Amino acid sequence: MIRRLEDSEAGVLTVRASAKVNLHLGVGAPREDGFHPLDTVYQAVSLYDDVSVAESSEWAVETVLSPYLAGTALPGPGENIVDRVGELLGGGERGASVRIGKSIPVAGGMAGGSADAAAALVALDRLWDLGTPDEELLALAARLGSDVPFALIGGTARGLGRGEQVVPVADHGDYAWVVVPDPRGLSTPAVYRRYDELFPDAPAEPASASRVLEALSYGDPGRLALALHNDLEPAAIDLLPDLEALLERGEAEGALRGIVSGSGPTCVFLCESTEAAQAVADGLGAVRPLTLLAVGPVAGAHVVEVL
Repeated sequence: MIRRLEDSEAGVLTVRASAKVNLHLGVGAPREDGFHPLDTVYQAVSLYDDVSVAESSEWAVETVLSPYLAGTALPGPGENIVDRVGELLGGGERGASVRIGKSIPVAGGMAGGSADAAAALVALDRLWDLGTPDEELLALAARLGSDVPFALIGGTARGLGRGEQVVPVADHGDYAWVVVPDPRGLSTPAVYRRYDELFPDAPAEPASASRVLEALSYGDPGRLALALHNDLEPAAIDLLPDLEALLERGEAEGALRGIVSGSGPTCVFLCESTEAAQAVADGLGAVRPLTLLAVGPVAGAHVVEVL
């Protein structure tokens, strides 16, 4: 269920959406439409982007980066995924002042753009008093991108199709993560192309998420660590070979398991506890200047402030 704020007043409205990690990412051979069939398990973690909207006669989008994202390349005017949200909901005829506060790594495999799209869907739907049913918002989200429906729902969920067919998963665990962004970024299409080159005989059906789903039923980080899986990891490492050494270093520092997040290049490390995660982050600080702590699962897109 998409979380909403009832009876909000018009004004400045802020919606928060979270980053994701893929606990399992099984990738099949490309379909006739060019998309790869996926069997994935998403988990929303506590790195957030905030989208604030206010009434305006014109459409304007501004992006403000967290200090650790300084220097990140941003889309040009009219090219942000939030611009597409405005066109879908408002038909290109409604105005709004939109401010995106970004803390999720950009081009890092954590679905920051999808989080922005999900937050904008909720925010603009409320601002313009459209009252769009949840099912329609999810359908619009799927048109915007494969990860956007999950960004609306949050928590832990299984994604099928190209990832847009999302079903919540019962998850009673609390998981501590160390997140290590990479300033180089990776293009998701480029990673998929490299995957196709490395695995030309990939099966039509993606690897099943059954092991991760079973591990989640116990709520135990150790069991989950053994089940983590990402078919795109070899392609990401082939494009950026030093990621392999980073994964090894994180596990040597005490992480239960390190894995490339989605299409990368962000690497995430599952730890036994928040205290263990801090120790791993401190250890990785010797080789990477930026390490972030996160916990999961957390909520999907939701209103956090109305002024």
